[in-house]
Amino acid sequence: MKTKVRFITMYSVGLISFLSISVFTSQGQEMANVRRAVIVSPEIGEKTVTFRISAPKAKLVRLYGSWMKSFDSSTNMLKDSVGTWTVKIPTPSPELYTYHFIVDGMTVNDVNNIFLQRDGVRYLSVLLVPGKTTSNYFEANQRGNLKKVWYDSPTIGSNRHMYVYTPYGYETSNQNYPVLYLLHGGGGDEDAWSTMGRAVQILDNLIEKKLAVPMICVMPNGNPGQKAAKTLLLDEKLYDRNDPAFQNLYITSIVKDIIPYVEKNYRAIPNADSRAVAGLSMGGAHTISVSNEFPGTFNYICPLSIGVRTITPEFESKLQGVKKAGYKLYWFACGNEDFLWEIAKTTEASLSKNGVEHTFFVSPGGHTWSNWRIYLNTFGPLLFK
Repeated sequence: MKTKVRFITMYSVGLISFLSISVFTSQGQEMANVRRAVIVSPEIGEKTVTFRISAPKAKLVRLYGSWMKSFDSSTNMLKDSVGTWTVKIPTPSPELYTYHFIVDGMTVNDVNNIFLQRDGVRYLSVLLVPGKTTSNYFEANQRGNLKKVWYDSPTIGSNRHMYVYTPYGYETSNQNYPVLYLLHGGGGDEDAWSTMGRAVQILDNLIEKKLAVPMICVMPNGNPGQKAAKTLLLDEKLYDRNDPAFQNLYITSIVKDIIPYVEKNYRAIPNADSRAVAGLSMGGAHTISVSNEFPGTFNYICPLSIGVRTITPEFESKLQGVKKAGYKLYWFACGNEDFLWEIAKTTEASLSKNGVEHTFFVSPGGHTWSNWRIYLNTFGPLLFK
């Protein structure tokens, strides 16, 4: 039986190239593929993690990971005879990290790793190290659903996008649920908490373990000029933050547009005892503002990694309004290495001065997702109880 080479194709993926030769019989019934061995990266062992990248023509390849002490840190990799660069490091403590390679000065992701996260306008390779801290970052056995929802916002004047998580069993029950409105930070969008924050996995695990009450979680886009994340390629509008006309535009849309939509279209319990609001950084500022401007709307208030730069009599008057309206939980968190740590302490002192009973949760570390995931893991079990 005669054979012949039908085609030879050179594939190029990022910096990895491999030759694929497909050989067919004359009847086209047999085929064999000859390819370079698959590169595994990252490879997590008991005590080490190995990273690999194929870059035969590169002169210098380094690894940077968010577990390193500074953004200027990196580790040199070694090249083998076929052009694969390798480095083996001690396994970092359990956490979700991001990393990249620096190939002759150019930053590239790990093309062999399918686990990526989008952080605003960039994509990052992910290393998820198993352990106690990350136990709720992996998929639970009982998983809820995450839906992408369009809703009309008369307040902002556009049709807008948000993510809505419903817990395991929502579709098959007649139960009504409380709602957590979970707000992202500056540079993020409606995808941030579910992607980088692992909010879906955290809530699934907390609920499955009966540590948290089953709840709906709404994750809107906190940028009033965006109808949706930039990846949807929709036009954007610029709003001047310093213009008083736009100062409370977004938080007003939460109360006037988002909450009514959710309570009409989902089996959401429509009262303050069943509403929580939490947010990080910019979303933390939104959390403080929406609870101050609309006291009595949320009985669970959780600002994260934020503070008020100038404590004014007007601000303290609004805190008195929150106190008077009543609430069940005011949970305030910040890392002691956060660049906003000082104003967080000032804000916490104002809460104390005005008799706003609260929890001040102080963690090590800075303005990072590693902290915000821990915060959700920590305050999630406190909601709606």
